[in-house]
Amino acid sequence: MHWRIGVALRAGYNARSYVLRELPMRNATIAAGLLASFVLMSAAQAQTVLVTGSNRGIGLEFAKQYADRGWTVIATHRRDTTPDTLAALEEQYPAVRAEKLDVTDHASIDALAEKLAGMPIDVLINNAGITGDFTKPKPQTLGTLDYDMAVHFFRTNALGALKVSEAFMDNVEASDQKKIVAVSSLAGSFEGESGGKGGIYWYRSSKAALNMMMVGVAADSKRKGVTVALLSPGTVKVEKVAEMVDRMGLKGFLEPPESIAGMIDVIENLAPEDSGAFIRYNGEPQPF
Repeated sequence: MHWRIGVALRAGYNARSYVLRELPMRNATIAAGLLASFVLMSAAQAQTVLVTGSNRGIGLEFAKQYADRGWTVIATHRRDTTPDTLAALEEQYPAVRAEKLDVTDHASIDALAEKLAGMPIDVLINNAGITGDFTKPKPQTLGTLDYDMAVHFFRTNALGALKVSEAFMDNVEASDQKKIVAVSSLAGSFEGESGGKGGIYWYRSSKAALNMMMVGVAADSKRKGVTVALLSPGTVKVEKVAEMVDRMGLKGFLEPPESIAGMIDVIENLAPEDSGAFIRYNGEPQPF
């Protein structure tokens, strides 16, 4: 007589399946012991990433690639219902969970932090941000600047990442990897390709503010053993600009999988001495 054991484990947000086939009944005790060992090993080895703004673009690609690598993924969005993109990802990967989080709403951030209290988060990715509509540049152009728009840019691109980092610091500190990153932009750099250029005032200045804030977080969290870094994804062909890029035949744009794979490799190789650094998706240093 034989015994087939099938078990699906869901511990927190982790899901693994193990099947022991065609084991003699007399070995049932051994099988159960092996199964328990597999479960414990899976829980111990699981890594968790939280990605803000992950319903599309760079954030969605981060969620997909970490899920492909077997990570537990907390994919956040600001809608009242789960976006179709994340619902599909949850269906495909049992270890992906969509959660509501609006980086401009401190109550929303605190609510999710309370919900996830005690959960170690190995990598916290501050990705949520806005660029504005580059096809309608007037609100960010000298002479026609929309100053009310500036407030929204700073709340989203800079203050949002600072608040999220503060709210989930205990989760990161409790993890094995202890890493916080923020997706910045070369547009916020004073040097390099973007230095000395005008235009897109609110986007540039809010990303520069983000850089300074995260350098501060790096200094203040060093004693906790947390590594903090800023990432430049390059010029990425996300959905928002894809049609324009194709129509105008623009060159030099990266496809999202290439940019995100590069940034994940950078994150994987971050060491404590890298805390406070600004790094391009290909591992090269990005000037501040």
